Amino acid sequence: MVTTLTTPQTNTWADVFATAKGAVYQSDADRCWYVDFAGKVAKFDYRCLLKLKKAVYNVNIEAKLLNVKDPDVEIIFICACDHTYILTLLQIIALKELLEGTFVMLQLNSILQDRLYRIAV
Repeated sequence: MVTTLTTPQTNTWADVFATAKGAVYQSDADRCWYVDFAGKVAKFDYRCLLKLKKAVYNVNIEAKLLNVKDPDVEIIFICACDHTYILTLLQIIALKELLEGTFVMLQLNSILQDRLYRIAV
């Protein structure tokens, strides 16, 4: 199911993946993705979206939970991107779930396009 949102600038955003904690939208007009998470909507190109995924996946949640002296907050800073997240461990888990679903949907869309193009040709 694809839902679309129209922003005040009349750009159409297609829903890529959503959870109860956030959503990721794709804008073909802007050639970017919008991540709606932790109270803000951030614009990412594909390279920065991959960097965000890598930064979130590099957080060792199990080690942080076992270390009592380690703070319950993580700063996610993506080099060459304009966005920084200051997240609790529960928010990191929710963002990780959101990004996992997003990349699965993007990969699924790519596979479907490839299969449909092969059948049509």
